[in-house]
Amino acid sequence: MTAPTDRIRALLTVPVRDDSAGYLDVLDPPEAADSLSLRVMQNPLFAEVYERAWRPVFTRLFSLGGASTAVQDRTLTAHLSRSGDRKVLDVACGPGNYTRRFAAGLTGDGLSVGVDFSAPMLSRAVRDNSGARTGYVRGDAHALPFADNTFDTVACLAALYLITDPFAVVDELARVVAPGGEVAVFTTVRTRITAVPGLGVLNKVSGFRIFGRHEITDRLAAAGLVDIEQTITGQGQFVTARKSPQTTSR
Repeated sequence: MTAPTDRIRALLTVPVRDDSAGYLDVLDPPEAADSLSLRVMQNPLFAEVYERAWRPVFTRLFSLGGASTAVQDRTLTAHLSRSGDRKVLDVACGPGNYTRRFAAGLTGDGLSVGVDFSAPMLSRAVRDNSGARTGYVRGDAHALPFADNTFDTVACLAALYLITDPFAVVDELARVVAPGGEVAVFTTVRTRITAVPGLGVLNKVSGFRIFGRHEITDRLAAAGLVDIEQTITGQGQFVTARKSPQTTSR
């Protein structure tokens, strides 16, 4: 089987600037991040502890210490990791934990691609979550380096609330998914708890965003996706949608 990086290179619509770290880098050298959350994500130390310490605690916080968010996460991940000859894109993949899982059931020419802007996160992904059907790209989620209708499954899980312009990213998810394909998002949602006075100031300073109940679903619908389903667990929302099989390229 051809190496994942070679197969991913064939899908890119922009040139690769560097591949020496084991992932395909299509961006200029990293610039200083403009928010606290983005600076943290680019910190090599945080990349080291993300899966073992930060992510389990953070997932619990979504359901205020309960297990509902973790249960829904496992259910969605199992679905997205199902068997099949599919191309899967994991947007804002971090250290590649989901990316590797999505590859578990792939068959034939199936391929799981992780995209992230953080070099430390991608270095961790290459080290810990590589595989025969898994590879990584350092790219911009606001302008994904792939053609329209490229992937059968496109996911952005536990990341959209940290991205500078999240609605542009939602549009990109819809653009690169193939007709008949699926989009999956896990992110924050505004509730009585997360709407408390003063929290908006903290969100602005940190770069952490809490979405209104209909912001993500409405944006997916505006992008032309159908069969939109939303499941709210605690302070988080899982949203799935599909691109109509009759959709044509832009």
